[in-house]
Amino acid sequence: MEIHQAVILAGGRGTRLRPFSDTAPKAMYPFEGRPFLEYLIRQVKDFGITDVLLLLGYLPEKIMDYFGDGGAFGIRIQYQVTPVEWETGSRLKAARSLLAERFLLLYCDNYCPLQWEKLTAQYEKSGLPLQITVYENGDNYTKNNLAVSPEGVMTCYDKRREAPGLSGVDIGYILMHRDLVDDLPEGDVSFEGSLYPTLISQGKVGAYVTPHRYYSVGGWPRIELTKAFFQPKKVVFLDRDGTLNRRPPKAEYVTAPKDFVWLEGAREAVRLLKKKSYAIYLVTNQPGIARNRLTWEALDSIHDKMRQELREAGGEVDDIFICPHGWDEGCGCRKPKPGMLYQAQKKYSLDLTQCVLIGDDQRDIEAGEAAGCRCFLVDEKYSLLSYAERLP
Repeated sequence: MEIHQAVILAGGRGTRLRPFSDTAPKAMYPFEGRPFLEYLIRQVKDFGITDVLLLLGYLPEKIMDYFGDGGAFGIRIQYQVTPVEWETGSRLKAARSLLAERFLLLYCDNYCPLQWEKLTAQYEKSGLPLQITVYENGDNYTKNNLAVSPEGVMTCYDKRREAPGLSGVDIGYILMHRDLVDDLPEGDVSFEGSLYPTLISQGKVGAYVTPHRYYSVGGWPRIELTKAFFQPKKVVFLDRDGTLNRRPPKAEYVTAPKDFVWLEGAREAVRLLKKKSYAIYLVTNQPGIARNRLTWEALDSIHDKMRQELREAGGEVDDIFICPHGWDEGCGCRKPKPGMLYQAQKKYSLDLTQCVLIGDDQRDIEAGEAAGCRCFLVDEKYSLLSYAERLP
């Protein structure tokens, strides 16, 4: 499905970001020298979107003067200015004639790295007129405001966040049909509050659920995390057995430091990656713990040896993420599931779509692809060192 227009709601006053928002729209809050809104516009351009419609209200000239017609950003930008007091639904109704048949609707204060192809593929497959993007919120990052069925259909939306059984939060990135705007009632109305309840009762709201944390300028409590997220980073995730060291035979494990034997060139690869300023995070399945073949103490001693020998070679691993579960425990962290990558994402405010994963097993690659990482497979032809040499 091809969608060429993004519509961004950016008209509110942003009182929770005062005093900054006393003189500028909250979407213009700067990170690394760029306003938050610029990151959103660059993101949708990367999605392949060619046109952006900004629905403005509060201090519109601050945004219009900065972005102009969008030419400097490689995209076409149009504007619709309505009174600052208007609700989201009223802004959409006023812009009806400017809307494409299908479009992406965003909130100007939320940013989440997403895999556009997966987002649009789910929308097309569902055949539903509306699909929202949901942060699963398993870490209680914010307060839930909706519920989603196992089939990916929204079953409840509560803007007050008080209904029982809520799990997940609406973060925008809404795919919708233009005709839905015609269903909004007369008067000054909220898009979500007016449209969602009816469509939910008809089973017509799909939900694309992501475990990737979103980042916001909605209020001061989120600003420091958002600053950390937008700071430039170079990140490589590495598998352990078969990537750094010799993989033990099937159903056997590295259970003591003496059993950890480096693969040729692995230490040099880590040293080179550190020289290129990469943060290196190890993500390793260790089911020997669940099967009582390996203790946590032994695993720590193995990793102590690994780190010491890396330091002697001029390299370093910045952190280690471990899945200790057996294959039949149903955890979310055992590769090919991407849980360890999301643990690192939240801990270090990463954009997983900008990270690299290198492993020797198809399960490593599946985990990385599920999280949106760029993935490389170590095999007889390509070693870890060969990839380290190729990475910028």
